[in-house]
Amino acid sequence: MTRRELDAAAITDPALRGAFDRCRRLNARHGKTYFLATRLLPASRRPAVHALYAFARLADDIVDDLTTPDGRADRAQRLQILSADLRTAINGGPGRHPVVTAVAHTAHRYRIPHSHFDDFLASMRSDLTVTDYGTLDALRGYMHGSAAVIGLQMLPVLGHTTPREEAAPHAAALGEAFQLTNFIRDVGEDLDRDRVYLPADLLAAEGVDRALLTWSRRTGRSDPRITCALRSAAALARRFYARARPGLDMLDPRSRPCVRTAFVLYGEILDAVARDGYASVHRRSAVPLTRRAAVAATGLAAIAAGRLTTPAAPAVKEPSR
Repeated sequence: MTRRELDAAAITDPALRGAFDRCRRLNARHGKTYFLATRLLPASRRPAVHALYAFARLADDIVDDLTTPDGRADRAQRLQILSADLRTAINGGPGRHPVVTAVAHTAHRYRIPHSHFDDFLASMRSDLTVTDYGTLDALRGYMHGSAAVIGLQMLPVLGHTTPREEAAPHAAALGEAFQLTNFIRDVGEDLDRDRVYLPADLLAAEGVDRALLTWSRRTGRSDPRITCALRSAAALARRFYARARPGLDMLDPRSRPCVRTAFVLYGEILDAVARDGYASVHRRSAVPLTRRAAVAATGLAAIAAGRLTTPAAPAVKEPSR
């Protein structure tokens, strides 16, 4: 399957094919929902999506690595090396890491602004020193780099039938919706890394603070105030999904089944958290495999129906830069 995707994307250089294959394997291993959705994309577009995912994963793994002896300083240095490697590769030099080689190729091919990668890495660096956010506005400043720009990076790969400036806010909102969903699902795991991503003012409205979350995580005991706060956070995330929804119809028709599948499955993570009693301080909720398969099957049916009816609408071409 990898060979077919690389052939479809006209990636012929053996070293580059190896780099993209590594990205695909990273996506398959770590991004279960995300990887499932990419199977619904045209084969020619999948390598680019795998590369973008793998680069984000590479940086995230550096930030979250708590095993290094020198701790924060070591992780900061590794992020700096990654940033320098990406800049060299984007400027036409050789990438030292295969994932960097693949993502630089993707950035060139789809004319993804370099500033999106700069903003992403800035948010990753902030994770080394910032452990909580007082307000939603403060959190959104972080999420611009860690999530919104991921949606913006994906937009030219997916293709769009409206001008980019019209589709971009919805793509950014979808990135934020996905990340808020992860924050709600991963409260306990984030606490183990000394981080609280949910805004302090949202938590405080229900009488929750870091100390209460830490107590709940340490003792395994629940508290109704935490339940209410996580329910409020889920309602906030759903507002971001609502902002993102109009953008689905602005995408190239060939990409819509993929993004709709991701949209549905990530939204259902919130349903899973609710079914588990908003206990994400203690455990990670997940959408059942049977449900994921059913949603993917719906996406496949949409692809088949599209092929039998209307040809794909031409995507809007961006002016040369």
